Amino acid sequence: MTRARPSVDELERGVSAGERPALGRAITLVESRLAADQVLARALLERLLPRTGAGLRVGITGVPGVGKSTFIEALGKQLTAAGTRVAVLAVDPSSTRSGGSILGDKTRMQELARDPLAFVRPSPSRGSLGGVARRTREVMLLCEAAGYEVVLVETVGVGQSETMVAGMVDFFLVLMLAGAGDELQGIKRGILELADMVAINKADGDNQEAARRARVEYARALHLMPRKSAHWTVPVVTCSGLSGLGVAELWAQIQAFRAALEQAGEWQQKRAEQGVQAMWRAIEWGLLDLFRGDAALRERVIAQESRVRAGELTPDHAALELLRTFRP
Repeated sequence: MTRARPSVDELERGVSAGERPALGRAITLVESRLAADQVLARALLERLLPRTGAGLRVGITGVPGVGKSTFIEALGKQLTAAGTRVAVLAVDPSSTRSGGSILGDKTRMQELARDPLAFVRPSPSRGSLGGVARRTREVMLLCEAAGYEVVLVETVGVGQSETMVAGMVDFFLVLMLAGAGDELQGIKRGILELADMVAINKADGDNQEAARRARVEYARALHLMPRKSAHWTVPVVTCSGLSGLGVAELWAQIQAFRAALEQAGEWQQKRAEQGVQAMWRAIEWGLLDLFRGDAALRERVIAQESRVRAGELTPDHAALELLRTFRP
């Protein structure tokens, strides 16, 4: 027998009460691509919006293999041990062919996923730029409405534009590795310019000295870059997600960041600007959906794609002709 879909009223009550099953169903609704589901999702978010905003949103990125999941589990366990409710949104890369994703972060964070004070939710990126899912911001709001005080967003990893995730969180943490040759070779200026902190992970065992050297090199590189905020100097720290070494000190720095920006009034200003940026991203996505969904335009799109493949037309020219034809 098929279970009846919960109503908006039921989801609102369940999420407000901090019930994890209700939060999971609410996220499924928000992430749905069905037009009818999106109508319900908007209604749910409007009701829950007054309960949002109190959480601390932290984006965590780094190259594949840097140990993001291990680090996040270590940080999450330390926070829940102190009585803090933590939500982890782990965005898995989607196949550009099938649209499917591995969604394996619950298996990589088994202890944290079982913690009653934690909520771990993997979501497919579905090709979104920035390594985040299209509805990540809305999902963060749902987690805050459910009473989660810290929301950790694990991105797909360096390689796509991470500007999007940095623009929707309060604090952007970049994890780096040491001992891979020239430390500065792996620095991507664009990523470091977005960072609120750089952490050299896996600073344990025989790797501690290499991590210390890498910390010095990254600190020098950051010193040459323009500051993101007049009220914060980006620190470079070492830590180990495996042993937990340095994780508590790292979290203390994040709390100091929040205190500094709140005192300066920059915290509230940043949140307000994020909302405006999210509105424009939604407009871009919405227009693209309208464009792709226009049945009258479909044959012309196929024809223009063929001309571009054959080298008969430049991509920009083809796009301009299609946009002139399209009338939403």
